[in-house]
Amino acid sequence: MKILGKTKLSSQLLWLIGIAFVLLFTSLGIILPKMLIPVAESNLYSYLNEPLKYVDSNIDQKLLNTEIAYLYVIEDQIVYSDNLDSVIQIRDLKKLIDYTSKDKYGKFTYNHKTYYYYTLTNETIKKIAISNDSYINRTKTAILSAIFPIVFITFLIIGLMLVLWSSLIVRKIEKLKQKIDNIDNPDFNHNIYFETDDEMRSLSYAIEDMRLSLIHQEEYRNQMYQNISHDFKTPLTVIKSYIEAVDDKVEKPEDALKIIKEQTSKLEKKVHSLLYLNKLDYLKDSKTELVQVDMANIINTEVEKFKYHNKNIDFIVEVDKKSKYYGTVEHWETIFDNLLSNFMRYTKTKIKITAKQNKLILYNDGENIEESLLEGIFIPFRKGIKGEFGLGLAIVQKTLKLMKYDISIKNEKVGVSFIITKESK
Repeated sequence: MKILGKTKLSSQLLWLIGIAFVLLFTSLGIILPKMLIPVAESNLYSYLNEPLKYVDSNIDQKLLNTEIAYLYVIEDQIVYSDNLDSVIQIRDLKKLIDYTSKDKYGKFTYNHKTYYYYTLTNETIKKIAISNDSYINRTKTAILSAIFPIVFITFLIIGLMLVLWSSLIVRKIEKLKQKIDNIDNPDFNHNIYFETDDEMRSLSYAIEDMRLSLIHQEEYRNQMYQNISHDFKTPLTVIKSYIEAVDDKVEKPEDALKIIKEQTSKLEKKVHSLLYLNKLDYLKDSKTELVQVDMANIINTEVEKFKYHNKNIDFIVEVDKKSKYYGTVEHWETIFDNLLSNFMRYTKTKIKITAKQNKLILYNDGENIEESLLEGIFIPFRKGIKGEFGLGLAIVQKTLKLMKYDISIKNEKVGVSFIITKESK
């Protein structure tokens, strides 16, 4: 594909103005004159007709306009004005009479010239007024001479206004380009203010919002990498230290192997969670088929799975079978797995799961969550309760989003409630 050379907007505008000039004056020079001819001809016919009412066979040469010649046809006698030869160079008067006999008024071409006529006829006399196209040409010239300067000056002023306006737009675009080119340069002055509240100012605000968003994302990404590194480093350090302890014969192999298996399992879960979180980012752009699920069965299955982890915790389940819940069984199991795993760390004696009025409430009687932590609690690897990092709550929120549900957290007088509701439209 051929790449065209770079052309500035100001140059493009000048080209457009130049083309517009050519088109305008072409239309004025060619199209307008053709449009004026019918009007001028109509005026000319009136101009020819009026004198015929007053001219008789004794033609007074002093009263005649030299551009109009007159003929009288009385039986076989033809009387004509002295200026006939100057108006139309024709010797054969009968041929001239024939040209003007077709219609009451009209035009004809003779020797490559156009002539106009008007006739008045009674029982014995036929009056003919005839003129050449000098009146038409003079009328066109007069009108165009009046129009051209006005149009030229008007168009010139408009062109100058457009050039001035385009130069202002180009300057704004150049400022925005510099801002975009230096969007990751912290030393660049990103403060741009446009006095006019137009699309350029809106674009400037949008670019600034994008820049701040990129900075925020970069800070978040760096923080997340640090947190991931910290979260993954701990089990790896433990594994490494036990391997070295076995090599140094400080630790028994069977004891070390047990610890290594535990830490490997933790690390595997973290990797699995991270991969699942990335999978959710992919799934959000695809259509997931949402069907009605048996929420009572899902909850009972999850409770059976967790209730033996700590026999001191009492599980209370209240399910309204009339309520309807949609999604996939796999996604709902993932949500309960992560929430109940979280609950098991903080619950004192009771976990209550309520499914009523198309709403889910999961409650535990653990300690309240600090208000400072609530805002970012669903962000991946954000430092949470007791300084821990994790992906569980981030996975819960993103999975719910896929199924068109929202989740919120409420500190109760005693304990914490996680409330899941259908997204508001």
